[in-house]
Amino acid sequence: MTANALRRWCLARPGAKEEFPFGEQPSVFKVGGKMFALSALQSRPLRVSLKCEPELGEGLRATYPAIQPGYHLNKRHWVTITLDGSVPDETLLELLEDSYDLVVAGLPAGERARL
Repeated sequence: MTANALRRWCLARPGAKEEFPFGEQPSVFKVGGKMFALSALQSRPLRVSLKCEPELGEGLRATYPAIQPGYHLNKRHWVTITLDGSVPDETLLELLEDSYDLVVAGLPAGERARL
């Protein structure tokens, strides 16, 4: 997964926006004003932080050395993935989708309906 592909995927989600609350980097991808992905798209190696269920995060960290607790985030509910090719793109896309879905599920019903 390239930085451009990651950005395109995130912005293709209904209601998704890219913001820069911390300066020029990192890109913060939000839906309904809530973050679902965070990445310094110009950094190498490329990394992305995603929201995930705590139990899933534990299993992912045990399976993939490239998946670590969320960097500067709640370590129980976020993971940071180094995109070094060791995590299959299919798995990464599923985790991105899960992160987006978790955030959408936490939005008020009216906000969810508008998406």
